[in-house]
Amino acid sequence: MNQNLTQGPIVPSLVRLALPIIGMSFVQMAYNMVDMIWLGRVGANAVAAVGTATFFTWFGISLLMAMKSGVEITVSQEVGRGDKDKASRYAGNAVLMAVILAVVFGVFTFLFSEQLIGFFDLKEMDVNDMAISYLKIIALGAPFYYTTPTLGGVFTGAGNSHLPFRMTSAGLLLNIIIDPLFIFGWGPLPALGSNGAALATILAQLFVFGLFSWKILKGESIIQLTKESFRLTKVIAQKIIRLGVPVAANSALFISFSIMIAKIVSSWGALPIAVQSVGAQIEAISWMTASGFSTALGAYTGQNFGANKWYRIYKGFLVTVSISVLVGLMATLAFLGFGEEIFSMFIPEADAIHLGGIYLGILAVSQVFMCMEISTSGAFYGIGKTVPPSLVSIVLTGSRIPLALLLSGGVMGFEGIGLEGVWWSVSLTSIVKGLLLFGWFYWLIYNRPERMEERNAYLAEAT
Repeated sequence: MNQNLTQGPIVPSLVRLALPIIGMSFVQMAYNMVDMIWLGRVGANAVAAVGTATFFTWFGISLLMAMKSGVEITVSQEVGRGDKDKASRYAGNAVLMAVILAVVFGVFTFLFSEQLIGFFDLKEMDVNDMAISYLKIIALGAPFYYTTPTLGGVFTGAGNSHLPFRMTSAGLLLNIIIDPLFIFGWGPLPALGSNGAALATILAQLFVFGLFSWKILKGESIIQLTKESFRLTKVIAQKIIRLGVPVAANSALFISFSIMIAKIVSSWGALPIAVQSVGAQIEAISWMTASGFSTALGAYTGQNFGANKWYRIYKGFLVTVSISVLVGLMATLAFLGFGEEIFSMFIPEADAIHLGGIYLGILAVSQVFMCMEISTSGAFYGIGKTVPPSLVSIVLTGSRIPLALLLSGGVMGFEGIGLEGVWWSVSLTSIVKGLLLFGWFYWLIYNRPERMEERNAYLAEAT
């Protein structure tokens, strides 16, 4: 179902659009989470290996955010203006560019997998070798692994978030079934460990890619793709890139900084890397929920921006941020009260559980503000201003590296607090990002003269 988000009740419209997106985000997160749960039974080294390689697969997904975000913004705005033909051309160009970029990144990570994993200078050679092998297998399936988010973005931009949710759920179900078979072996299938997790993920993503392609070609959307849609047009491609690159740069630099943080953490051994990898999957519960509302807000804002309805944008923004804050608050309470219990579901080893509880306790402090940052980003994207959230994120996420070195090692008489100092650098900067970005957008939208004019007209109608 494709929603017109420029009229009708705001909260139901946002929730109807957001819930399937959140579900889809959870499904995508569950791919890695299922791997971590099963690999935790193999051992902490297997988790550390996949966690290390995953930094580079996340980097690839971040690069492809240029196409996903670009197509969501452009399609939603053209649908808001009523120009479905132009929306289809944006969709076709974005999908084609996504496939090309995915292939290039896949070739790069396959050829340079040893150098990429070698950056971490892992002390345990078996962890190093498993990480290289995992990354190579994912690289072979790059066109499917990295392109499906853009295909989902075509439907989301048109206001149809239900179909991407169904597609990714089908892929997850397949992954759940075949993951333990490839990891532990069954019948003629040998036990492949972390390689088995990579193979299961690629097969599931190939299945999802096929489903998306089939639905698009069948025309199950107001976005009708033809051969003409896939013909690269300079003006259309440039707009997708212009809108999407700041988002992708933000995401890619975020992962780059995370890789640097992981490099610092690796000096304490494989266990902290495994803990941080699993902790990131757990934190993704709140992160993905907020991202779902952010994506919904982006589509909602984009359509209302195209229709020049600023008061609806303002109200939708406040509603979405409020919901996201509640999500962050629930995550905070869960991490503080049940951190070790949650972590024990992934790696049933005493040292890992204890360290995991500490990690989640530190991140608990910033969950509300992280959710504020993520949801506010969607509002910026909807009005086509992708630079402000990227600027805030790049500057403050980058500051984590010197702050981590300072808090962990100390300087000029300040005594560092070791590994925990690295994790505090993440939490503290998240607080600042959330406050700054929310204040920026609120100031921008509150001072729009169109908002006040529309508000006055709305109140006049109500009376």
